[in-house]
This record gives sequence, structure tokens and C-alpha cells, in this order.
Amino acid sequence: MDLTSYAELAVRLVNTAAADGTSDADQLGSGDAFRAFVADDPHLSGPCTHHDLDALRILRAELGAIFAAAAERDHAAAAERLNALLVQYPARPTLAQHGRSRWHLHLDESGSVADRYGAGAVVGLAMIVSQFGLSHLGICAIPTCHSVFVDANPGRSSRYCADHCANKANVTAFRDHRRSAAGYPASTVAG
Repeated sequence: MDLTSYAELAVRLVNTAAADGTSDADQLGSGDAFRAFVADDPHLSGPCTHHDLDALRILRAELGAIFAAAAERDHAAAAERLNALLVQYPARPTLAQHGRSRWHLHLDESGSVADRYGAGAVVGLAMIVSQFGLSHLGICAIPTCHSVFVDANPGRSSRYCADHCANKANVTAFRDHRRSAAGYPASTVAG
């Protein structure tokens, strides 16, 4: 197992925050909402208490601050925050083998759901940073989108969290080009 794939846990957690700030859409708003959110990851199954949800909300804010610092090119602050989380959420790797597969690393499944999620997200993000650098952590360039992403391409080519945001930006740029060619002012909002 490639531990850098755990970085997606950090992205997913930061992006659980409801864009409109309501707790109804927050995937950390209840134990049931969180269980639905991690249903595809058996490593994170198990009981989820209100203490776990509180810890995950705090972790979400800390990870979000790392992405924000990286986007502002304050790499020292981002690294300092990430180092603090590595201490708070230590990863406990174990060797595993499934059937005829080669021995590979997994993260130990002991501890609370928040501990397991935190360890995976933090070590995954640290692996991405050590392999590609902090400039590969991003916040979507669409002004109305606040989603974070990890760009694991060596050339750091992504500016958007997903294809639909990139498409939205391209359509807006195309429309602006057509408006300016026709003598009309360009739009001021992406979309």
C-alpha cells in the first residue's frame, strides 16, 4: 500500500465542511453522517463518538490551515503545523500480507476512529509534502469554491480541485473572450 494515498484522507476531511456553514450538510455533524462518509474505508469503521467528531473537527481546521498556509506560500508555517500534527497523530505502520501479495505497509487499526483517521491523513500529507513539496497543496482557483486538493503531478499543473471546476473556469474564460471580442466588458465572477 502506498502511504501517500492516505493524503486523500486529509483532502476529504477538509472538504467535509459545509460551504454554507450549516451543520445540516456537515459530514462531521453526526456519527451517522461520518459513518456514511467513511463507508468505503473499512480501516475507519467502528463506533464514532461525539469526542471523535470534536477531534475530527479540530483536525479539519488544522489541516485547512496547512492548505491555506501552503497556498499563501508560507511554507514554514505549513510545515510547522504539519509537524505538530505528526506528533499529535503518530502513525503506527505494520507489515501486512494478503494471500499471495507481497508484504506491504498498513497503518495499525488500534485507537479511536479519530486517531486512525488523523494518523492516516497526517502521514499521507507528510509523504506528499516530502515527495513533492508544499507547493503541491492547493485551494481551488474558482472564487466560489473553497475545496482543497493535492496535486501529485511532478510539474504542479493543477489549479482546480476537480474537472468540473476546471471546466467552469474554461467556460468563463471562453465567454469573457467572446464578450471582449464583441466589445462588452468581461464577467467578474467565474461561472
